Amino acid sequence: MNVRREDLLKENKMHRKPNPPSLHPVLLTRYHANPILTANDWPYPAHSVFNAGACQVGDETILLVRVEDRRGHSHLSVARSQDGVTNWHIDPVPSFPADPEHFAEETWGVEDPRLTWIEDRKEWIIAYTAFSPSGPLVALASTTDFKTFSRLGPVMPPEDKDAAIFPRKFGNRYAMIHRPVSAGSSGAHIWLSFSPDLIHWGEHRVLMHARQGAWWDANKIGLSPPPMETPEGWIILYHGVRHTAGGCLYRLGLALLDLENPRKVLRRSDEWIFAAEMPYERHGDVGDVVFPCGWILDSDTGVIRIYYGGADSCLALATASVTELLDYLRTCPEPRVGRA
Repeated sequence: MNVRREDLLKENKMHRKPNPPSLHPVLLTRYHANPILTANDWPYPAHSVFNAGACQVGDETILLVRVEDRRGHSHLSVARSQDGVTNWHIDPVPSFPADPEHFAEETWGVEDPRLTWIEDRKEWIIAYTAFSPSGPLVALASTTDFKTFSRLGPVMPPEDKDAAIFPRKFGNRYAMIHRPVSAGSSGAHIWLSFSPDLIHWGEHRVLMHARQGAWWDANKIGLSPPPMETPEGWIILYHGVRHTAGGCLYRLGLALLDLENPRKVLRRSDEWIFAAEMPYERHGDVGDVVFPCGWILDSDTGVIRIYYGGADSCLALATASVTELLDYLRTCPEPRVGRA
């Protein structure tokens, strides 16, 4: 079956739940035939597939999917589709396997890629988590065809993850969002760093603090897909982790960064906008998790396709309207001192 992209948002609106006026609008709509990919679709043995980076190359949607084997180690594999929803063609062998012989930081695998086209380099930059014996860290790689890859190597020490590169420079520097965690820290916050060459990074600063107390995004937050550029600013979809007696709850919220100064957070949602509700999101290797690493904006229709991992066990799809996300962000408060 082929699904026309221009029909996807219209079709999914039919599956939205009724929304009482007192509740915030439904901004992300699940594809009615989720999940779109599971380990059963893989051409070689796999335990689970989830957390895929995503991009559009011509008429083809490309997912760089995290695949976990039965050792518990992950590698990355390419899946291609003409409509971005169905009829996926998956590489017959791992596309980007860990290479611990040459890159010791990948001893226990590679995980959670985010993809960014860098125009001045004419290549895709992949920010991914390398799982080293000292903990997870941020590493970068590049590709032009998703068939051959070149590693740039680790760019942040452990523990650090949830990284993505902005698609253009600010002045003469690249920018990267990431999430370092240090021993004894008061929480896991979203950071911003700059680089002249994608190798040497500095000017590190906290971009968004995790809130405290009973908030849905208390103590631990992280970037989800790469920042999305709009005329009103950079849309940030991020995850918050709430620790409860029954385990962790992963939910998603929104923020908007200044277009020319990404250090400046213009808006941030107080409420989460998407949470685990469906069985494929609530039950799996890690329950109650929705975790997007990639999204694609169709500039002709304004429809965003969001690819997310469900319960660390499958890959699912949701859609959104970029106009509706911006409309919602305009109603969100500006960050205030003492309550980031």
